[in-house]
Amino acid sequence: EMRLVETGGGMMQPRRSLIHPCVASGTARETFRSFKCSWIRHAPWKELEWLLMVNTVGGTTWYADSVKGRFTISRDNAKNTVWLQMDGLKSEDTARYYCTTGTFRTVAPRKDVGFWGQGTQVTVSS
Repeated sequence: EMRLVETGGGMMQPRRSLIHPCVASGTARETFRSFKCSWIRHAPWKELEWLLMVNTVGGTTWYADSVKGRFTISRDNAKNTVWLQMDGLKSEDTARYYCTTGTFRTVAPRKDVGFWGQGTQVTVSS
């Protein structure tokens, strides 16, 4: 079964930048590159929020309005890796960030759909 591991979280000051790699294992590259990938976040007392999605080859991306212009998604199938680049961090970006193969751009994210990583915590504070 494919596993996803997100790293790169931590405590950051506002306006700083952060990069999250999500590395897939337990599968061949041919399998990994057959999935679109999304980044989801879960802030305290809020619902799971879809943020970005990239297609299977990295040529097409989708962004939620809340992160457009600040966050960027990319992938390198040769490395079994998807990245989340976060710029201009705000306190409201504090959340646990997950990568997933679920295609949740138009439906509510669900952790029982697709493969999910364990998440990485981001705390933005002065």
